[in-house]
Amino acid sequence: MIKSKSTKIGDWIIAVICFFIILICILPLLNVAARSLSDADSLIRNKVFLWPKGWNLGAYRRVLNDSKFVRSLQWTAVLTVMGVVLSLIVTTITAYPLVYENLKGRKIFNTAIIFTMYFGAGTVPMYLLLKQIGLLNTWPVLLLPYCMSIFNMIIMRSFFYGIPDSYRESAEIDGAGPIRILISIYLPLSTSVIATLALFYAVGRWNSYTDALYFLNSKEEQFFPIQLLLYNLINSLQSFDQAQEVAPTVGISETLKMASVMFATIPILCVYPWLQRYFVAGVTLGGEKG
Repeated sequence: MIKSKSTKIGDWIIAVICFFIILICILPLLNVAARSLSDADSLIRNKVFLWPKGWNLGAYRRVLNDSKFVRSLQWTAVLTVMGVVLSLIVTTITAYPLVYENLKGRKIFNTAIIFTMYFGAGTVPMYLLLKQIGLLNTWPVLLLPYCMSIFNMIIMRSFFYGIPDSYRESAEIDGAGPIRILISIYLPLSTSVIATLALFYAVGRWNSYTDALYFLNSKEEQFFPIQLLLYNLINSLQSFDQAQEVAPTVGISETLKMASVMFATIPILCVYPWLQRYFVAGVTLGGEKG
């Protein structure tokens, strides 16, 4: 197929726009990486932009030697895996029954679920509820309260709608029940959307720290996710810098902060290449079915 001149110009415009968007996303990460690998003197003199000055791995060694940081990183990885599995299970068992048109109260369920996406009780009622049921200051509080995203459930439900009803009807004629149909038909056909939602849930869980900040006290530091530990570290270093006001100390703490940010960012970035193929397929199929 031969493209017209106007189509080629449009393609170039889109390519240029995408290029600048990529730059906007990647330049801050490169700057953080360069600052984490530079010495304190270069940071103080503002010589570092995208390439390290005075290569120094001292900040990374200090972070790796911090048992609290390493333990928090491991706990966050475990928490992310558990959170993704739980969220996918809850999302699936919520979206799947809504596919059946003969489900009694289907419209009421859909309305009630969507209502919660726009209106919430707030943090204080949530805190009081978790305290009353005994989840406050326990590790399950990081999993259960926000284990499902309504937006993600709608995506999965819409994907299920796109699966032909004839598949389900044929299985029902052969005597298969709803659970067997879900396991044998819907889930195998939904690997792309499952991988896409898994990526969404993994990024959300890895980057979350407000739930731990609100619902865990300082005595439960062993359950602090990496983002909350990083949040506390940056705040403490900033307070230390303001109190000391000594240039070398400020440069060292800045390098340490950047190294900590890199340690907290790189693991979740490594997840995307494994799910990229399914992610692209999920987005494409979602667009076709929409």
